Amino acid sequence: MSVAKKIRVTQVRSKAHRLQAHKDTLRGLGLRRIGHSVELQDTPEVRGMVRAIGYLVRVEELS
Repeated sequence: MSVAKKIRVTQVRSKAHRLQAHKDTLRGLGLRRIGHSVELQDTPEVRGMVRAIGYLVRVEELS
């Protein structure tokens, strides 16, 4: 049985004055405010969302 990899995504910059699509992506990932972190499954879909807003978040690999 393989263990699913996880990543921790933390919002580090404000969503103010950003594209609406980027604001929606933050909300879709579950991020609410600067400093807020969420742990997510490391899937291609999540990676694509993170890549789109990479300038707003920090990503850490979890074991």
